[in-house]
This record gives sequence, C-alpha cells and structure tokens, in this order.
Amino acid sequence: MELIVSVAPHQRSKISIHWAMRQVIIALIPAILASLILFREKALFLILNCSLSCLLTEEIILKIKRKPSQAKNCSAILTGILLALVLPPSTKWYAATLGSIFAIFIGKQVFGGLGQNIFNPALIGRAFLAAAYPKMMTTWINPFTLDAITRATPLALRKFDQILTPLKDLFIGTVPGSLGETSALALIIGGIYLLIRKVIDWRIPLTLLVTTVIISSIFYFLEPLNGSPLFHIFSGGFLLGAFFMATDPVTTPVTKKGRYIFGVGCGILIMVIRYFSGLPEGVMYSIIFMNALVPLINRYTIPKPFGYER
Repeated sequence: MELIVSVAPHQRSKISIHWAMRQVIIALIPAILASLILFREKALFLILNCSLSCLLTEEIILKIKRKPSQAKNCSAILTGILLALVLPPSTKWYAATLGSIFAIFIGKQVFGGLGQNIFNPALIGRAFLAAAYPKMMTTWINPFTLDAITRATPLALRKFDQILTPLKDLFIGTVPGSLGETSALALIIGGIYLLIRKVIDWRIPLTLLVTTVIISSIFYFLEPLNGSPLFHIFSGGFLLGAFFMATDPVTTPVTKKGRYIFGVGCGILIMVIRYFSGLPEGVMYSIIFMNALVPLINRYTIPKPFGYER
C-alpha cells in the first residue's frame, strides 16, 4: 500500500476563494439593483469608483511587493462594492477613492493580505471616512428625487426627533440612508441566498438577530418610541452587517461557540450604541470592536484535543 505524506491541512474543501467571493457578489445584486433604482447615477458612480479604486490599489501594492495578481479572486472588488453600499449616495468621488485606498492598504495589505487581516476592510474604510469627512458621511438625500435637501435617516429621526418611520418604507427602501442599506427586502433576499448556498455560517446572523430582538423588545415594552424589533432590524445597516459584514470568515471566530459569542456581542453593542450613545447607528463600530476580540474568542473557545488533560 502506498502512503502519501504531506503537511496539513489533510482535508481540503472544494470551495475556492474565487467561488466564495463570487457568491457574495451575486448575493449583493438585489441590494445593488435597489440602490440603482433609488439613487440612479449616484449609486452607479459610487459602486464603480470604489470597486475600481480597491482593485487598482491592491494590484499596485502586490506589484510593489512582487507578488502575483489577485484580481481573479474578486476580493478587492467585493471590498469596493461593500464600501460603496455603506456610503451616503452624495459622497464625493475623492472621498470614495480615499476610503477605498485606505480599506485595501490599511485594512488588508498592512496585515499581510487576504486571509490575514483582523478587521473588515470595507468597514475600516468607512470608519476612516467617518473621521475624515464627518459632515459628508452624515449628509443624506431623498431616494428617487435626489434633491440636495439634507434628510435624516430613520434611526436619526427616532433618536433625535422621536419619530418612527413606517415599516413599509423601511422594508422597500424608500428612505434616506446609505447606498445599500435602505432596502431591507433586497438584503434579506441576498442573505437567504448566502445561507442556502452555505457561503456563510447561520450562527452569527441568528444570534445577532435574536439578541437584537430581545433587547429591542424590552425597550419597546418600556417605551414604544424606542422602536419595535422590526424597526431596528429593517433600519440602518443591521441586515447588511448581519449577512455580509459580520459573517466575513477572515475576521470572525473559527469555532461554533465563538461565532455565537461574536453574534451576541455585536447585537449588544449595536443596541447599546443606538440607545445610549450620541450616534444613531452602531453596526459599523460594533463589528469592528468584535473583530478585535476574535483572537481572544478563538483562544478560549477552541475545543480540547481528544485525550487532552490539563
């Protein structure tokens, strides 16, 4: 009998990086189409700008480092699409380009490239723009009309004016907000696709959802103007974060128990920021914060080998 000796891993998956990235992009198509319908040329320009900027930045860095091109795996393009979808439609071209460069260079390549980054690159790019251009990142416009009148998002209306946006508008997406966050319907379709194709693990979205529902139900019972569970699920970046950001396999725990902890932590932080901070939204910061805890979560949730004794 012939034995083959090789290094780990000994069990290999048929799923490739290119396939996984492509599936996520396919799942984002409903949100992309919704953004094109709601914000027309502004959405198209932002998505193309961020995607091409991310791709070019990565290729230039890899060229300098004398490493092969990674354009075929579509990871940079996916980062650009995700970054565009979390930006206001009125974001200037230079800000979108800078955010894309920051996302790839600082959020990804500084850590060694794909598979070694500890933070979600798209969210790092968004956080940079929030610090560099705070006014631009909090300026919202009406869908369809695209008028220059600044409008408040549903979460800002709830927090600062005690006004709750109808659930129907949140579900369809006819409200001011980031490019790909307004239509809950489009994001749910994409999330279901990812779950059916088993591209993402169901544990993080489920625990994030359950945690948010429990906390928001308590506060809704105390004061209806705090917003119902469906209001908090459909508004802001909750669904985009739950299905497409928090489930990033590179920046989330590798263990099942760790993914439960990660989802619960994200849900708690989102609601704490929405209820008790000066910010109306907390999805971005909650995921980034939990990304930083992933090494610690992995360390204490990895199961003991069979026969191990302390």
